[in-house]
Amino acid sequence: MFSFETFVRINSFLANGFRLMYLNLLWLVTTAIGLVLFGAGPASYALAKYVDRWFRHGEQPPMTRTFLAYVRERYWRSTVVGWIYLGAGTVIVTNVFAGWNWYVQMLNVFALVAFTVSLFYVFSVMAALELRTIRDTIAASLLIGFGSLHWTVIGGTAVFALTFLMSQQALPLLILFGVAIPAAAAGLITRVVYRDLEPTASQWRNSPGNDARSPAFTVMRGSTP
Repeated sequence: MFSFETFVRINSFLANGFRLMYLNLLWLVTTAIGLVLFGAGPASYALAKYVDRWFRHGEQPPMTRTFLAYVRERYWRSTVVGWIYLGAGTVIVTNVFAGWNWYVQMLNVFALVAFTVSLFYVFSVMAALELRTIRDTIAASLLIGFGSLHWTVIGGTAVFALTFLMSQQALPLLILFGVAIPAAAAGLITRVVYRDLEPTASQWRNSPGNDARSPAFTVMRGSTP
């Protein structure tokens, strides 16, 4: 017989799974309405923001209303970020597979690694850190990704393995969860990274002559004290 605690854990697991599934649906609908170019960036920001508030702060507000509010929150900045990554990704992938010589292809392979790491974190950085420019946001995503390389490798491997397994054995599940899988992985990693970063940020900001809005250390309003 299952104990009451076991039923509670199962219910919590299923509820969290449903929440991720519904967030993925909201992402798909928002991206489609925005015809990808005007929807993917804001939808990704809204997904990252909801996951960040959920995983780091335990907040679980109404999903649809909150998600749409986050879509509008930084609409044009997140749209431009989406354009940058879409354009950069297109150029890099094209050069990897259609480069005119091998060293250009190798350079673009390294660029693809950096691109993937940055993309994994960039919308989480937008959601959790108050940064002045898009350049600072991209720089912070690279700093977090390569500064916590062990977590990045673990998270990336888990996402790849889970995605591959679903694509081979349970394709409907992959469609249902989709981008919520890497978003959840990024949320789990950044929950640890931002928690470790905050004491360092406080000390750094209080040091004379330092910029309190550095991309590496500026913690967003509402962060855990």
